[in-house]
This record gives sequence, C-alpha cells and structure tokens, in this order.
Amino acid sequence: MIGIGVVGYGYWGPNLARNFTDLPGASLRAVCDTSEKARERAVARCPGAKVVAEARELIADGSVDAVVVTTPVKIHYEVARQALEAGKHVLLTKPMTATVDEAQRLCELADKHRRVLMVDHTFIYTGAVRKMKELISGGAIGDFLYYDSVRVNLGLFQTDVNVVWDLAPHDLSILEHLLGEQPVAVSAQGISHVEGQPENMAFVTLFYPGKRIAHVNVNWLAPVKVRQTLIGGSRKMIVYDDMEPSEKVKVYDRGIELTEVESKPEKIFELRVSYRSGDMFAPKLDGTEALRFEALHFLDCIAKGTRPLSDGQAGLRVVRALAAASEAMSTGRLVELSAAKK
Repeated sequence: MIGIGVVGYGYWGPNLARNFTDLPGASLRAVCDTSEKARERAVARCPGAKVVAEARELIADGSVDAVVVTTPVKIHYEVARQALEAGKHVLLTKPMTATVDEAQRLCELADKHRRVLMVDHTFIYTGAVRKMKELISGGAIGDFLYYDSVRVNLGLFQTDVNVVWDLAPHDLSILEHLLGEQPVAVSAQGISHVEGQPENMAFVTLFYPGKRIAHVNVNWLAPVKVRQTLIGGSRKMIVYDDMEPSEKVKVYDRGIELTEVESKPEKIFELRVSYRSGDMFAPKLDGTEALRFEALHFLDCIAKGTRPLSDGQAGLRVVRALAAASEAMSTGRLVELSAAKK
C-alpha cells in the first residue's frame, strides 16, 4: 500500500485526492493546506486522512510515501525539493516549476535519490490524446504538418502566472507527447487588459524540424469556453474538440494533392493543386477518467521503478518552451531552442 500525501487542497487538489482515495494499492494518508477553509473541506471529504497546515509536517510523516503537489507554481520547487530529499516520490501539477533552473534541479534530485518524479500533464492520459498518438505514430494521417489549437474561456484570472503559463502547458505537453521532440524556435505575442496583471491573452507559435508548425491561442477573456485542436497530416486530418460530450476526435480523409501539369522539362516545376474530400470517422475512445489513468500510472511507476510518460524531463521540456514564449513576448523576437528528441 502506497501512502499518498496531497499538498494543496484548493482547485485541483480535491480531484487528485479523490482519485488516489478510490484506487486499490493507494491510501490517502495526509492532506495539507494553509487555508483554514480548505482544511475544513479536507476533513469533511477525506475521512481517515490527517489534515495539517504545514507541508513540512506532511513530508515528515513516515506513512507518506509519495507527495502530490497542487500548490501555486511559485512554491512547487521548494515543496518538491523537500519531499525528494526526504525520500518521497513526487507528482507535481502543471507547470512543473516557475523556472527552467528549478525544473533541472528537481530532475537531478529525483535521479540522485532514485525517486519517481512525475508531472500532471493530464491531457496526455485522456482517451482522446492517446488515440491521436496511436493514429499519428501508426502513420494513419501521413506526415505531421501542423497543430492549431484554441484554448480560451472567461477566467480563471491568475496573479502569479500569465495565460501562457496557465493554459499553454496543456498544448505543449500534448505536442511533446505526440511528436517526441522539442520545437527549434518559439515566437509569441501577448497583452494584458488589466493594469498591473499578467498577460490575459496570447498567441504562441512553435517551429519544429521538417516544416512542422504549431500555433496555440490562449485567452482568459473569451465569452465562451473553447477547447479545439486541428491536426493536419499529409494524408488525413484530425479535429479534437474536448467540449464535445461524445466523438471528441474526428478523422477526416481530406487534404490536397499536387500533380505536375506537364512532363516537359521546362514545365517540371509547374504544379496543380487538387482537393481530396473523403469520409470522416470518429474512433472509439477509452472513457477512463484521465486523472484515474494518470494516478494508476504513477503508482505503477513507483512499484516497478520505471519512468512515467510525463516524467521530470518531460516537465522540464515544457517549462523550457514556456520560458522561451515569455522571452519572445517580452522582446518581440523569435527565440531559438536546441532541437532534442526524447
């Protein structure tokens, strides 16, 4: 039985606590939050778990084998550092840390103490993204050409991070999972409509080797909630709409075909564009809750000593892309990154 401690019982902590409570092989031993109201909720919802105000007390608890950190990102590093140094496994909500240096240090600590370090990149554990990974890896869409995402809603306004650090980690983690490599360059534009507050809308463009491109539109000021992604391939295209109650993923046999107009040498570079419009199908998806799938994966990695899909290195790569996007927004310049496969 793996003892779980949850640090942070505000917005996301209750969801993770609930999943670990319901899983065989895990026991929710402790919950921590500095808010008295949050602790009162934890007492009511987590019977049998010790509820404390200080993370140090939870980490020092000998019955806690793994610490789930769902605090504001600015204190992720300190809580995770203490937990790893105490010999605990760690699951961090996104983004992993507030800086690249902090993420690198946590990866080093996890390796040093031989502990599992995992990041809550929830979307890669959804049935929809797992199916898209299967389609892309299996060559069903042909060559990957582009990724175009709209992730907008009204709120929740954050004060410690801008909209890119809040919403873009979802798309960056999906891209890193689907492609298996980092972008080579990032550009971004953002703006704040609330004086003294971080950017509340932004457009991020990521460039990958082989003329592949990704564009992410994130916004806290949209009148409706939209979670839609288009993925273009040379053979087929995918529409992923997370707001759809069913058929979240649709695959379209649509695209363009280039043919030579004439075979004469002087006409060799003249091409004709034709359009292909075939069938659409919606593949069956695994309906398991993403957090349950993720929690099971975390427990399995602890039991077997294996690396998670969203391990510390994956979290580091996402933080590196976020930092590049922030630099691009502040300078107005394209920020180059070194391309590296997983």
